[in-house]
Amino acid sequence: MRKNITRRNVLKTLGAGGLLAGIGTLGGCGGSTTPEKPEEAIADSLLNFTPENQAATFRHVDRLGFTRTIQRGASVLPLPAHTLSMAAMRYEFAGQSYSIDDYMQRNRTSGLLILKNGAIALERYGMGNNAETLWTSFSAAKSLTSTLVGAALKDGSIASLDDKVSKYVSQLEGSAYAQNSIRELLRMSSGVRWVENYGNDADSDIARLLRAAQSNVPGAALAAISSRPRVAPPGTLFNYSTGESYVLGAVVAAATGTSLSEYASKKIWAPMGMGKNAYWLLDTENGLEMGGNNFSACLRDYGRFGLFFLRQGIIQNTSLLPNGWRDLAGHPDTPLTACGNLYQGYPLGYGYQWWSFPTGASALSVHDGAFSALGIFGQFIYINPALDIVAVVWSAWPESWIDSAEKETFTLIGNAVALLA
Repeated sequence: MRKNITRRNVLKTLGAGGLLAGIGTLGGCGGSTTPEKPEEAIADSLLNFTPENQAATFRHVDRLGFTRTIQRGASVLPLPAHTLSMAAMRYEFAGQSYSIDDYMQRNRTSGLLILKNGAIALERYGMGNNAETLWTSFSAAKSLTSTLVGAALKDGSIASLDDKVSKYVSQLEGSAYAQNSIRELLRMSSGVRWVENYGNDADSDIARLLRAAQSNVPGAALAAISSRPRVAPPGTLFNYSTGESYVLGAVVAAATGTSLSEYASKKIWAPMGMGKNAYWLLDTENGLEMGGNNFSACLRDYGRFGLFFLRQGIIQNTSLLPNGWRDLAGHPDTPLTACGNLYQGYPLGYGYQWWSFPTGASALSVHDGAFSALGIFGQFIYINPALDIVAVVWSAWPESWIDSAEKETFTLIGNAVALLA
């Protein structure tokens, strides 16, 4: 039976000085060895930061752990200026009127991008960021991993979403995950025990995963996940789990015979025309990508990824995703994950690693049919297919999740959607 708690309250247990502060203490990786200017000071992990070095830490993950490059292609998809600029937009929240500057200051916003029909209606940077900055995604990476599952299904590397994950990742044989299909993990409904608690808690499974990654022992992260017991039959319980997303990344890598980053380059970054190389945090040196968290890319390329998904993976009349994948992955396909059913009082539902807004009679104003990738500390990739709008928000919230900041962000985006519509 589902516990009567909200995802937000679970995420609030993520303290800035929690047990997992060591996530960033792995060996060096992909940063330049001859910087043009002195490196700015960062924290020793993604969680053990101060208000002063938080933003610098989020834009320099390649100095915290091993990473792998997601290579861009030869051409860049242009993002022209939209005829209607949002720069002077104001919005109403909690009985007050605010400007874009107000929003960014109130929410420690480090990047804000709104695209309409592939054109830039708003682009703003803060906290020392600029158009060249690569900013980390946290759990917004789950939506990228899900999209790569779709690409692997399209090209036949994955035969069916109903295949068992152990078919592709033999290390999962004998574990609780051996009973699970790819689809069940996409829905976060494996039924395998997982405590998504980053605090000083010996019972935290995300802590166990990240300690394994910190050890830099090949296979330790997957072994930590494989050790988790079953607590419910497959497909009967929604439980938000970074472990599920890590396994999905391992499935894609095994099925395609390449790394998750290389596959992302082949299927998205190069053909879509990304402006800069990106990178993904690894579990060990030369290991697997952390499929549930922490790829880093520039703001416009976050937007281009949103456009790729909004356009259903179709580039120059070539489809890189299965027919209907966007709407299948972007919306709940079972009552278990339907809008309003995940947590008491929370209106969103869950698709295949995307958070979904209600539709039809239950739709929230201007957000009918929209969905979003979400990452802690305020990372958003919002997609509204009906109105051809993509919005990206980067933040450095002082807490892992702030309910009022989430609501204010969707209010700001909703106001822009209404104006652009």
